Amino acid sequence: MSQKELLKVENLSVSFTGYERGFRQIDLQVIENLNVTVKKGEMVAVVGASGSGKSLLAHTLLGILPPNSTACGNIYFEGELLNAQKINQLRGKEIAFVPQSVTYLDPLKKVGSQVRKDKKVIESYRKQQELFSFYDLPAKTDNLYPFELSGGMARRVFLSAAMMETPKLIVADEPTPGLHLEAAKNSLKHFREFADKGGGVLLITHDIELALEVSDRIAVFYAGTTVEEAFASDFQSENLLRHPYTKALWRALPQNGFAPTPGVQPYVKDKPQGCVYAPRCSVYSSKCNSKIPMQTIRNGSVLCACAK
Repeated sequence: MSQKELLKVENLSVSFTGYERGFRQIDLQVIENLNVTVKKGEMVAVVGASGSGKSLLAHTLLGILPPNSTACGNIYFEGELLNAQKINQLRGKEIAFVPQSVTYLDPLKKVGSQVRKDKKVIESYRKQQELFSFYDLPAKTDNLYPFELSGGMARRVFLSAAMMETPKLIVADEPTPGLHLEAAKNSLKHFREFADKGGGVLLITHDIELALEVSDRIAVFYAGTTVEEAFASDFQSENLLRHPYTKALWRALPQNGFAPTPGVQPYVKDKPQGCVYAPRCSVYSSKCNSKIPMQTIRNGSVLCACAK
């Protein structure tokens, strides 16, 4: 593992145990052989359609998967292989989480107390007030309950809570939905500033356009796996990208024609053998039906047998 790598997720797989027709137990593998890295001073955006595994990655990193789940693979933090106990020690301290929903806040407790984690020492009050001021939250926010927060306020409260400690990595799960454009850009600006000071940010988002403005690299997920990791600058041209799905995302951007690609992402039980994108791919060949390794092409990583 590189000395500069803060986070390295290697061959992560996540499955869920359920029941079919009420009696037969089944295991659904939602994530398979997923890979992503974040270096110190870097902001990496994870993009892809709903159901591609983006939020599950965040929940795995934070150790908050539901009881009926099983995760395997390797997660390294500053070169150390993590286990469940170590993840619990890092969560909320060296690894901070900015969730997407206000439901992560206790509805019966005031916001200030939750951000301070119930600490009543003067230093905690001072730091919480400084953070609220930095993120342009009104002074009264301290005494509000979660239901009294707007969407933008809630996300800034989460940012404040994340920065109460001294995290090295921020995992932000969809921090911009519901925000108007200026507020969304300001929110991502704070993450960019954190990375520029030497921290790492894993940004999970649907908004590729905003992600491209602030991120160093883009990890593209499809049907529970990583199909490409590319520099944000590669999105300046379709010819610089490697995977057919990444190119399809590029063509779907408004400035590139808003062109849709026929077909849908496969449900977990209907994944094809070999390449998960094969049924929708314009360059499909018979070699796409076998196991495909991740390969390095033009300083990027791609999971495609036909990439050049």
